[in-house]
Amino acid sequence: MKAQLHTNWRDIPPEAHGCAAALGNFDGVHLGHAHLVHSTHAARPDLPLAVVTFEPHPRELFRPQDPPFRLSLPDERFAALQALGVQHVFQIGFDEAFSRMTAERFVEDVLHDALCLRHVACGPDFAFGYRRGGDVTFLAERTGELGMGFTSVPALADAAGPYSSTRIRRLLQEGYPERATEELGRPWFIRGQVQHGDKRGRLLGFPTANIPLGRHLEPARGVYAVTVRLPGGYTRPGVANIGRRPTINDGQESRVEVNLFDFDGDLYGQTLSVALHKMLRPEQRFAGLDELKAQIAQDAQQARMVLNAELAGI
Repeated sequence: MKAQLHTNWRDIPPEAHGCAAALGNFDGVHLGHAHLVHSTHAARPDLPLAVVTFEPHPRELFRPQDPPFRLSLPDERFAALQALGVQHVFQIGFDEAFSRMTAERFVEDVLHDALCLRHVACGPDFAFGYRRGGDVTFLAERTGELGMGFTSVPALADAAGPYSSTRIRRLLQEGYPERATEELGRPWFIRGQVQHGDKRGRLLGFPTANIPLGRHLEPARGVYAVTVRLPGGYTRPGVANIGRRPTINDGQESRVEVNLFDFDGDLYGQTLSVALHKMLRPEQRFAGLDELKAQIAQDAQQARMVLNAELAGI
């Protein structure tokens, strides 16, 4: 069943009422989030399964000076939640006015009166309302008073501690996309529209599709073995550089430059998803274009080996 996205919490259609909903930001929709969603469904399998989340991420509103940190943007998050079997995604606009809503009003006005939820679930650290005035204990008490069911779901954890978006961000920033894949349950990808570059890659014999990072987290700068999902659902292997190109650029803006193997086509203006599989080397400066060209060829060969081994299950 195709999920429905609801972006105006004050105008929810009657057919979306009566759900069991998991609450949270769900940035990245990692295995811990999947555990929360599945636990919500297990608590009330007789009810439609929903998620209540926020856009933008509250941190983007409160700390606009921070570098971009998102693991997933709204479309990506929605697709990942739909893949988990979520039927309704209530994406609440998180603006200055909403940030001042008290915890009491959030439970009563939003969850109970507007969304008409019958059951809610959250992780142990969920906090909400003005100045994070509401916690799990308050949510349990207030939902009970309003006749709503409630489940506090213990965090999914491994030897390193609870799965979290923060932990996955750190893995990507340290250059371990394969470990991030394990915690996400799928490779992490950057999705964006191909823009015109300076055509330098084509002159070097390795034409690239240039994609801005936008609001995505910037992972460790360097060269990666990648797979690229094209419009129409086709996936191609490739090699990508993420960074500021210190050899040939003034280094003002980080971006993704991806070379698709055995591909010859015009990708300008199209939206691609570039999934990171393994970091091959950090970003570095070369003495000149000949040295850079030789290294790019070596990177491409190494990326092919990595991706072929992964495909073979080695």
